[in-house]
Amino acid sequence: MKNLLLITLLCLLGGCSGEQSAKQGTGGKNQSGKPKIALIMKSLANEFFSTMADGAEQYQAENAEQFDLVVNGIKDERDLGRQVSLVEEMIAANVDAIVIAPADSKALVPVLRRAKKTGIVVVNIDNRLDSDVLKAEEVAIPFVGPDNKAGAKKVGAYLAGKLKSGDEVCILEGIRTSFNGQQRFAGFQEAMKEANIKIGDHQSAEWEMSKANTIAASMLSEHPNTKAILAANDSMALGAVAAVKAAGKSGDVLVVGFDNISAVQQAIQEGKILATADQHGDQLAVFGIQNALKLLEDKDAVVEDVETPVDLITQETLAK
Repeated sequence: MKNLLLITLLCLLGGCSGEQSAKQGTGGKNQSGKPKIALIMKSLANEFFSTMADGAEQYQAENAEQFDLVVNGIKDERDLGRQVSLVEEMIAANVDAIVIAPADSKALVPVLRRAKKTGIVVVNIDNRLDSDVLKAEEVAIPFVGPDNKAGAKKVGAYLAGKLKSGDEVCILEGIRTSFNGQQRFAGFQEAMKEANIKIGDHQSAEWEMSKANTIAASMLSEHPNTKAILAANDSMALGAVAAVKAAGKSGDVLVVGFDNISAVQQAIQEGKILATADQHGDQLAVFGIQNALKLLEDKDAVVEDVETPVDLITQETLAK
């Protein structure tokens, strides 16, 4: 009898709904009355993604009455398991929407399908999810981001204008299972083919500066006629610049990148890097958040991709 009275008292004080208790502290619409959006990115050690986070947080601060924001990222862009765990944590936290830059185009699809099945709006940014896997999982997730192939082709074409027909170049690829890495490599290839530039070697440095430095040094040694190195992101471009300098070839081997991080802007101004592509990282997550808010307003809306800008950055454009 005493136990029954105690249980009754606890129910009166705290509420008896197991569902309510589970949602306390989750931060969905239960506390603030506003939707909660989770931004899940790749490595925050990469300046591009820290810039993306800063842009998203600034946008939330300017629109605090519209939504709450949780920002997460993994330490290593290859740590797929941790990024899957982050999605699972956000599902458990009962967020209203997930905006994600997936570390892998295929591996994240199943857990994102599970998120959608719980009613969470999911928006894909930066690195497009694999269309075949999405189809196999029977899930539609909109992609908000740039045409990476077109952006890389702009950079490659600009580089080709500084070279001669028949010259030899090398390419540093990103993670090969990432759609954006595949598309940037394809854009570089297409630009080189159209200019009749030979690709002497191409290897994946997995987006990492130190790995790019080691691979670029090997490329320069094995291919002494290399006239340029095309890097699929700016971190790898910086690694390539260091390798070029160590080989005593500064000024003789051109380097291009992709992302327009601040360190590369400085390197372009100093003539160490020829060009990069700006996919407006400070706004990319914002575009995804805006799309998520629209879908939250109307969950029956047609899921559509949104192409965002990508621009060529050179000494000339930085001088404007």
